[in-house]
Amino acid sequence: MSDAPAQRILIAKVGLDGHDRGIKVVARILRDAGYEVIYTGLFQTPLTVAAAAVDEDVDAIGLSMLSGAHMTLAPRVVEEVRKLGSDIPVVVGGIVPDHDLDELRQLGIAAVLTPGSTADQIVAEMSAVLAASTSSV
Repeated sequence: MSDAPAQRILIAKVGLDGHDRGIKVVARILRDAGYEVIYTGLFQTPLTVAAAAVDEDVDAIGLSMLSGAHMTLAPRVVEEVRKLGSDIPVVVGGIVPDHDLDELRQLGIAAVLTPGSTADQIVAEMSAVLAASTSSV
C-alpha cells in the first residue's frame, strides 16, 4: 500500500439542478477507487465551487450537470478557478449532447462523461485527467 495521500476530488452540483442521486453514486465510486471525495451539495455557484476547490487544495473538480446549463455553468467554473490562480482540471458528467462535447473541451473542460458511463469508465477517465494534470505541472 502506498504512503502517498489519496488524490482529492471535489464534486458539485452547480445551478438549480436538484437531482443528486447520480452524483452521490459517483462520489461513492470514486471513494471506493481510493480517491478522497469532497461533495459540496446542491445549488452551488461557479464561484463557490472554485473557491471550495482552491481552499480544499483538490486535484480535480467533477460537476454533475443535468439541467441543460452545461454550456454556461461549466465554463464559468473553469473561469472562476483560473481567476483564483489555479489550473485544477474540471470534469463534467451528465446530460450533455454530443454536439456540445468539442466546444466544452475548447472552453477548458478536461473530460465529459455522459449517461451510460460505467464505474470503470468514470474511474479511468478521472485517472487519465489527473495523470495529465500532474504531468503538465
